Formats: sequence, C-alpha cells, structure tokens
Amino acid sequence: MGENKINPYLNQDNIRTFSKDVDPLSLVWHSDREDRMIEVLEGEGWKVQLDNRLPLALVKGDHIFITKGKIHRVLKGTTDLKIKIKNINLINMKCNCKTCECGVSCDCTCCNC
Repeated sequence: MGENKINPYLNQDNIRTFSKDVDPLSLVWHSDREDRMIEVLEGEGWKVQLDNRLPLALVKGDHIFITKGKIHRVLKGTTDLKIKIKNINLINMKCNCKTCECGVSCDCTCCNC
C-alpha cells in the first residue's frame, strides 16, 4: 500500500489506514483541530502515545478519545492499522462525558464509545 507525500496514511471517508511498511520517522507528534473519537478496526502491535504519557497499545475494538489540541503520535506495529475517525462536537453533547488522563473515553452512549 502506498502513501502520499504529505501524510503517512491513506484516508477513505472516515477510515484511515497506516501501512505496516510506513517509515516510522513519518509518524510525527501532532495535534488535531477537533476532538476525535478513534475506533481501532484492525492492526497488531500499534500504539498511541499522548504527550508526557507512556504509549498505549491499540487493540481492535478500542475507542480512544483525543482532545482537540492534545499532542500525540502513533507508533508503528507489525500489520496494517485501520482506524475509524469520528470528529466530536462536545458543545452539542447532552451528557457529562468524562475522559481519563490517558485519553480513553467513558462508556456513555452519547459518543458511541
């Protein structure tokens, strides 16, 4: 699977795929402009690391909440990684969702986690 010159992944709708052959140096620290819920669809050995935190394993079925502006990166695994990204508008949420410091969301139903 190829990758473009700007991003180390391919986007198709709200599904993002990272190749197992991606250059680990292209997986840079960054932040997002919106709050996001990430669902891990497939992938082995991949991790996400939030600023000033130890890396967390990404496991199929995991839902991870990443706050707007939170610096983070993905660490390469052994198979392709496929994730589903849902931008979240917290202003319109009707519950008191909480996110623990590690970035993992609560089990409420308002954000499909």
